[in-house]
Amino acid sequence: MSTFKLQVNGKPYEVDVDADTPLLYVLRNDLKLNGAKFGCGLGQCGSCTVMLDKEPVMSCLLPVSMVGSRAVRTVESGGTRWVPSVVLQQAFIEEQAAQCGYCIAGMIMRATALFEQVASPTDAQIKAWMQPNLCRCGTHLRILRAVRRAADVLKAQPIRNY
Repeated sequence: MSTFKLQVNGKPYEVDVDADTPLLYVLRNDLKLNGAKFGCGLGQCGSCTVMLDKEPVMSCLLPVSMVGSRAVRTVESGGTRWVPSVVLQQAFIEEQAAQCGYCIAGMIMRATALFEQVASPTDAQIKAWMQPNLCRCGTHLRILRAVRRAADVLKAQPIRNY
């Protein structure tokens, strides 16, 4: 066991775990942040997607020892001033993108990363960016429409400080 200092959703944490413990397990078991889901444990589905600084990562594959001083953000973070999660969440609701909802937290985090890196993504960029995450219920087209809807809202109404 080792002690690791983490910055998660803007808050400092210390956890005592084995160095090879996946970040997903630390988030869910130690920090009680259950938004990221265990899907496959192999980095093939994206249900565990979180942000590490500004990059989406599959937390089931990332040992806690590799996080270092980088900031971790989960779906519980509530978004940023540039991409408030309410815009994405509303778009997912309006497009009825969630069937069982298991993949949605990972989808929201991947879309958040896209919007933080590409101000006005094309449909091709949205498809390519969202491709690593899977929806077993088959609502991929609704998810893509939701991300497009959110992109259009963000483009039409620049986010102000709040």
